[in-house]
Amino acid sequence: MNQSNKTGIIEQFVNTVMGVKTLNKQNSLNTSIANTQELDIRAVLVYTLGTILQILVMILVLLGMEKLVMLIDNNSSFPTWVSTLFTGLFFALLSIRSRIFSLLDNTRSRQTYDQVIRPRWSPPPLAFPIVWMIIAVLRVISSVLIWQQMNHQFLVLPLILFVVHLALGDTWNTIFTVERRLGAAVPVVILGPWLSALVVTAVYWQTNPVAGMTLSFSCVWLTVAAVLVFRIWQLNGSEPLYPLKIKTMEK
Repeated sequence: MNQSNKTGIIEQFVNTVMGVKTLNKQNSLNTSIANTQELDIRAVLVYTLGTILQILVMILVLLGMEKLVMLIDNNSSFPTWVSTLFTGLFFALLSIRSRIFSLLDNTRSRQTYDQVIRPRWSPPPLAFPIVWMIIAVLRVISSVLIWQQMNHQFLVLPLILFVVHLALGDTWNTIFTVERRLGAAVPVVILGPWLSALVVTAVYWQTNPVAGMTLSFSCVWLTVAAVLVFRIWQLNGSEPLYPLKIKTMEK
């Protein structure tokens, strides 16, 4: 097996695990987007409502997990490690596929990143799902440590902040990757995924220093990502830093 085939297999595996779709480039050329300078108020409301609803749904899921794990812990027929394994799998699902709880279009694809002008130092497209896989593992480890520190409770401040962080990241993905709003993506990535990652890491650190140190790598990566989003915005026209009304026109 030659090197290109090995790379292709690795890329396919990583994209499958992380749910990244490689869209047909020919299909992506069938539409063009005409921007105005007018604020898309409807989009702002949709993003806000979608994010809030996703957070509420995930908090309800945390409540359900707390009840379920409590039943497992109180059942003497289960070994003590079963609840820990179950919790780890749950946090793995949250870390990799939190978007299943979102009402917004959160398709993961490389279409936008492949088509925009990028700085010379920008990572190759395959680097992103690989790094996010690593971060997902670190999120699982750190969140399980927090869960253990909090006596197997899920409805606690650190874990609630964690799902808020995930929801903000999913909303940013909708804005940048799906809808290609490069201007709006800049303040959202800073005030959303990046800032919330710092807050979650700080709270995790206060609760369990090992958990905080484990999660801190995500802050480093999101700092790089935020700078990259800013440079992409600069290199591609520096449109206003708010969602513009868009009109999709068939060619």
